[in-house]
Amino acid sequence: MSTENISILQNSSQLTEQQIIDQLMGSPEQTAEGLRVAAEQGYSEAQVMLGQLFLDGQGFEVDQVQAVHWFKIASQSDHPMAINMVGRCIENGWGIAANPTESANWYKRAAELGLDWGMYNYANLLARGVAILQNRTEAFLLYQAAAAQGHAKSMNVIGRFVEEGWETPQDSELAADWYRRSAEAGDFRGQFNHATKLAEQGHDSEAAAWLRQCVSTATIGFKQTMAQSLLQTGKPVFVKIAAEILSGRDD
Repeated sequence: MSTENISILQNSSQLTEQQIIDQLMGSPEQTAEGLRVAAEQGYSEAQVMLGQLFLDGQGFEVDQVQAVHWFKIASQSDHPMAINMVGRCIENGWGIAANPTESANWYKRAAELGLDWGMYNYANLLARGVAILQNRTEAFLLYQAAAAQGHAKSMNVIGRFVEEGWETPQDSELAADWYRRSAEAGDFRGQFNHATKLAEQGHDSEAAAWLRQCVSTATIGFKQTMAQSLLQTGKPVFVKIAAEILSGRDD
């Protein structure tokens, strides 16, 4: 975004939130500055985006304290994602003292506002009994509600619940379908689980294609674990993918 456009934003109280966001075109630094201006004008969407930029170090140096600051400001407008992100910061100790019990309260609030990520994060704490009383029944219902909104990670977890028979009848075929849905929605864990099911059915080529998609977005830790698992199969097509991961040629 140009300096001229930043000046326009600074001197305008008539632009809508979307009009401001639409003007945020340019280098990461320019976009970040434009978001800062919009955030200071009180636009909650810009405040959330600004908080994320501080958290990720895009356009600014990483500043977790500033990230929490802007998420909390946006949360005062009952912005669901801002509320969820305050929970994330508190759970992980990003810019604020870690407190899993308090993070659960923030996630619950975001979930009650209908945010899929809030449902997912709150369900994770309930399922594990982390800092709050374990309640897998409630967790399962929350995962289902998030999945109904297209939340890919929740779909994968539902697959695990169904596969293990947690809070629902065990059904391997239905679990495989949930993994497929999660994979198609873009979750790397769902893609790995879907590939695993395909390999069990002898569809190695299709499984390998999904594994490569998984590798493209998976975390480093997950990829390392995945590589060890693939090596143990002894199948050349999977061993090759494992070797690429371990050699760093999967990027």
